[in-house]
Amino acid sequence: MIETISLGRDFKVRGAVVPAVHDLTFRVEAGEFVGCLGPNGAGKSTTIKMLTGILTPTRGRALVAGLDPARQRKALARRIGVVFGQRTTLWWDLPLRDSFELVRLLYKVDRDRFGARLAELTEVLELGPFLKTPVRQLSLGQRMRGDITAALLHDPEVLVLDEPTIGLDVVAKGEVRSFLARLNAERGTTVLLTTHDLGDVERLCRRVLLIDHGRLAFDGSVAQLRALVPGQESIEDVVAHLYLSSTPAVPRTPRRTPDADPPTVTA
Repeated sequence: MIETISLGRDFKVRGAVVPAVHDLTFRVEAGEFVGCLGPNGAGKSTTIKMLTGILTPTRGRALVAGLDPARQRKALARRIGVVFGQRTTLWWDLPLRDSFELVRLLYKVDRDRFGARLAELTEVLELGPFLKTPVRQLSLGQRMRGDITAALLHDPEVLVLDEPTIGLDVVAKGEVRSFLARLNAERGTTVLLTTHDLGDVERLCRRVLLIDHGRLAFDGSVAQLRALVPGQESIEDVVAHLYLSSTPAVPRTPRRTPDADPPTVTA
């Protein structure tokens, strides 16, 4: 469903070439819920932007739902949903319901199909009380539920989430997590999640990709990740230990296989 092959992206900064992503190769199968971790500047957001067609790779290639994001961006937009936690896709001065109607027109969603999908999402995400509220008057948690709804109105096969719970309180965060878990389990939506909130990863993801200095440093389960640093119960402490001791990158583990033993890293 998502595949990268030797994917790389460079930027020019003051005349110098700065590589942000190096030789990134991984595959996410249909129906997986995968977390993508890494410190600020590791290359996570650059990777997400290449997978969604916002950035063109410098080298290598990516395929999402069988499409090349850089060359088939318009076709891909109909197959995926994207949520950037720090940037809304909603219209700031319009009521939430009107923002959803504009999304329907942009994606050319049949009105009956749109009505049924919106009714379902409104019930599950409890949007009813503020559908007529201008987006600028919504709380952060309400707006985030609105952004997730907008990303799902065209019923995408793949959902890409970049920091979807950033800034949310405990209650709002729990509601968003619960919904995403149900979406993946009941509808089989493939989800790729990038986050600094490791609680999201522990509660939602069955698999973790660790990116360090633009390279894939780990690909495995949460249990395998925890096993990299014996004696640490908290996944947050494990990840912090790995990055603090990595020079220049966390040692890369073998590609994950269903029956493989937990990979080992000398910290």
